Amino acid sequence: MARHSAPRFSLRKKFLFALVFFFSVPTVVFLIKRAPSISCDRHSDAGVKRFEPLPQFGAAPSPLSFMKSKRVLLVSHELSLSGGPLLLMELAFLLRSVGAEVCWITNHKPSETDEVIYSLENKMQHRGVQVLPAKGREAINRALKADLLVLNTVMAGKWLDDVLKENVPHVLPKVLWWIHEIQGHYFQLEYVRHLPLVAAAMIDSHVAAEYWKTGTRDYLRIKMPDTYVVHLGNSKDLMDIAEDSVAKRVLREHVRESLGVRDEDVLFAMINSVSRGKGQDLFLQSFYESLQLIIQKKLRVPSMHAVIVGSDMTAQPKFESQLRDFVRVKKIQDRVHFVNKTLTVAPYLAAIDVLVQNSQARGECFGRITIEAMAFQLPVLGTAAGGTTEIVVNGSTGLLHPTGKEGVTPLAKNIVTLATNVHRRLTLGKTGYEKVKETFLEHHMAHRIATVLKEVLQKAKSHPKL
Repeated sequence: MARHSAPRFSLRKKFLFALVFFFSVPTVVFLIKRAPSISCDRHSDAGVKRFEPLPQFGAAPSPLSFMKSKRVLLVSHELSLSGGPLLLMELAFLLRSVGAEVCWITNHKPSETDEVIYSLENKMQHRGVQVLPAKGREAINRALKADLLVLNTVMAGKWLDDVLKENVPHVLPKVLWWIHEIQGHYFQLEYVRHLPLVAAAMIDSHVAAEYWKTGTRDYLRIKMPDTYVVHLGNSKDLMDIAEDSVAKRVLREHVRESLGVRDEDVLFAMINSVSRGKGQDLFLQSFYESLQLIIQKKLRVPSMHAVIVGSDMTAQPKFESQLRDFVRVKKIQDRVHFVNKTLTVAPYLAAIDVLVQNSQARGECFGRITIEAMAFQLPVLGTAAGGTTEIVVNGSTGLLHPTGKEGVTPLAKNIVTLATNVHRRLTLGKTGYEKVKETFLEHHMAHRIATVLKEVLQKAKSHPKL
């Protein structure tokens, strides 16, 4: 671990206490930058572009420096706390850091004032990102003059026809479409009818890329453009905390105290937005079953707790109410803790012992929280679906289980396995951390995203209509 002088330790500790104080309250405000790390791989046989790993760079100039003075328009379907918009914001900040002129458009906003949107827009404007109305002459002019357009998520495609209309053909050759979805209901022509004509598509995992390739072909009879697989990664800020034993100890003590759990207790946590697709209901069933297994087998285990980070304390949606009802009926209120949604995951990753990634159906397109947990040397219990299978090596960095009800008992058994075997937890966590250092760091992103943007810009430049 890095060693710090006494004065630096004092400042760091004050900062950490301030950090956990602000982000343990229910109000969610975007105050900390989290930049993705992206790796692309090239498949000549599958139509998906692959690149060999590149060496780390230290203080060298950013590989994105060629974007200086380039005009970039980013179009997001929405602006919220979900992964897609936040990833696009991080791209905006990376481009601004090398001197690109960056404008942001949110296609759909609520009619009433929204505190989260207000905070996120202020954050962008503070970092030099111009926030524009989704419609109107200014939006059209910016699109026509831009060197690069990035459409974020499938549903952002509607903005093309809704706003640009007859100007759509003029911008398609310079569009990079960043797709984060892995659900079949997005295979609708109203969203993606222009997809074959854009310069390129960027997708978060090979599983998702293959799904889009076959899905667009079989269901929509259209062809994907050149497609880049973009694995996300951990920012330097997060890695600094993950690798600082003092920081982790301060955060762990604070969060555990706020939850009312002891240092020796074993915490299993899900850190996702609370929804049926994320599988919090099945996780709680597995957790309850694991408690019963421990009783039946008369195992000696420290007190176990389940933590659900991602609640909505104000709205209390139906699904979350069902989760709380289950906890009450099973009489495990003292074992299950609901935490409001937050963007600062570091305090909770420092506080828990195991991350559970229980996304259902086709799983996560990627699931960045997985690699963030691995950075904190946490083992991961994940569903054997989607991008999780490209991150978690079963038996090496974590343990996988099936999706659906078939996965409840296997997950329960995996919970018991890790609760009763500290050495196994530590070994899996250490291996996961090594994989993060090897594959999912910021420098991977800088090189790979630079390669993607260079190719898109070259295509736009060579297009006869531009």
